[in-house]
Amino acid sequence: MLTTKIRRLVCAAMVAALAACGSAPVGPGYYRVERGDTLYKIARSNRTSVESLTRWNKLSNPDSLEVGQVLRVAPPPGTATASTGSARGSTSGGASASASSASRSAAADTPAAPASSISLIWPATGNVVRGFDGNNSKGIDIANAAGTPVFAAAGGTVVYASNGLRGYGNLLIIKHNADYLTAYAHNRSLLVKEGETVQQGQKIAEMGDSDNDRVMLHFELRYAGRSIDPARSLPPR
Repeated sequence: MLTTKIRRLVCAAMVAALAACGSAPVGPGYYRVERGDTLYKIARSNRTSVESLTRWNKLSNPDSLEVGQVLRVAPPPGTATASTGSARGSTSGGASASASSASRSAAADTPAAPASSISLIWPATGNVVRGFDGNNSKGIDIANAAGTPVFAAAGGTVVYASNGLRGYGNLLIIKHNADYLTAYAHNRSLLVKEGETVQQGQKIAEMGDSDNDRVMLHFELRYAGRSIDPARSLPPR
């Protein structure tokens, strides 16, 4: 009983760490998922349906939401609701009103790009055996021998260093600034502690196979609480 309670507390800390940078504002027609949200709750708050949210956001599993995930909560351009609104604008305000409505709809349809950038180095040597797809893979997997050094991809503060999240093994999370954090999973050993400040390139762990069927580093990059492809911020090699 006590072990289960501790595990839940550790997992809650992990979720909080992943969401710590997820406070950036979102554009009109979008909503950022908060802890305790369900798709039904979000749909009700935005006067729409679960089916519409599932369709607009192409959700493969409506019951699986991530804290910090950004969802479209207004109809995309071209749907019946959006077209009706545009028609009313055109009738009452002419071509200029219609163009303005179309412009606002287009802006709402485009998720906000990262407002800031981060310069990363490769966190480990080895072969990339799995890339990012945003669904089944939230990061990249780098395979090498057990004990291969794992480095901080950028400087920052360690906000999680434990093994309480199932499927990640010995896990480190480093917060770099208000927007970005990186995660390093399946390590054999962790060499830094929570609250510790690390420098880019500092050895922080050793590659392993904790909670995994092969030796590798699972590396994630998150911007404003959502997973993004780390390969785009890593230098070519």
